[in-house]
Amino acid sequence: MVKPLVRAALAASLLVFFAGCEQKPAETAVTAPAAATPDAAILASVQLVKQGDIAGLMQNALPPADFAKAKAEWGKAKDQEPVTEEQRTQFNETMAKLTAPDAEQKLFAEIEPKLKEFDAQYQQQLPMYAMAGAGWIKNMIQQAQTMSEAERAQATAAVDALQAWVVKTHFTDADSVKKVIAIVAKAAREMNLKSLDEARALDYDQSMQKARIAFLALKDALAVYGLSIDQTLDSIKPQVLSNDGKTASVQLSYTLLGAPLTATTEMVNVDGRWYGKQTIEKLKENAAEQATTTPAVTAPESQAAPAPEAPKQG
Repeated sequence: MVKPLVRAALAASLLVFFAGCEQKPAETAVTAPAAATPDAAILASVQLVKQGDIAGLMQNALPPADFAKAKAEWGKAKDQEPVTEEQRTQFNETMAKLTAPDAEQKLFAEIEPKLKEFDAQYQQQLPMYAMAGAGWIKNMIQQAQTMSEAERAQATAAVDALQAWVVKTHFTDADSVKKVIAIVAKAAREMNLKSLDEARALDYDQSMQKARIAFLALKDALAVYGLSIDQTLDSIKPQVLSNDGKTASVQLSYTLLGAPLTATTEMVNVDGRWYGKQTIEKLKENAAEQATTTPAVTAPESQAAPAPEAPKQG
C-alpha cells in the first residue's frame, strides 16, 4: 500500500503543478476582464487552482460555447460504462471505512505494520525507484514532438526537483501518515457519498463540488510532505513576450521546491478572451473529427417526401 504511495506522490505532483500552469480545462464563473490579457488569463487560472475551483478553471480555460457543450455532455461517457457488483462493493466498503467515527485510529492501526515492513524492505531502495520513475518521465519529455529544446530542458529540471523531493521525503513517517489519513477521512466525510451509484448519479455541478473537496485534500496531503502547491502557484510570474492581438507568447517564471524554473506557453485570442493555444487547437481537432465521423441524417426511403407530380398536359 505504501510503495504505490511514493509513485503516486511524484505523478500527482506533476499533474497538479502543470494543471495550474497550462490552462487545462476545469471551471467557475470568471468575468471577461479576468481574461482580457494573456497574463491576466493565466493568473486567473492560477487563483482558481489555488482555491480548488475546478469548475471555474474549466470555464476560464474554454470558450463559452465549448464550455456549455462540455457541461451538457457531462456524464455521457460514464453512463456507457456499466458498474460491476465488485466495484459497488469495493467503493461502498471503502467509503464506509473512511467515514467511520473512528476511521483515523482504525486505518492507522491497519497501515502501521505495512509502514514498518516498507521501511525494512524498500526504504534504502527508494532513490533507485525515484531515479527509475524520473528517467521514465524524462524519456517521455524527450519524445514529446510538440516541445522545444528549451521546454524539454525546463520540464526535465522540474522532474529533477521532484525526484530530489521524493528521495529526501520519509513518506512512511508515522506522524505524517496520521495527518494524511486524517485529511483523507475528513474529505470522505465532506463528500458524503454512501454508494458508487450515488456518486455516478451526481450532476455536473455536484460533481465539481466533490472534485473541489478531493483536490483541496490532495493539496493538504502533499503539503504534509513538504510540497506546497500554493507556494508554487504564488511564485508564478507571467511575462508577455509577444502579443499581436491574436496570438501571444507568455513566459512563466516559478519556483518548484526551491528550484527556480521557467516555461513558455502560447495563447490565442478568441472573441476578446485569451485561451491556451493547445486547448483551442484540440477543440478544433475534436470538432473536425466529429464532423467526419457523424453520419448525415437522412429520412428513410419509405418516409421520404413524395416527388411533386408533373403538371398535366393539355
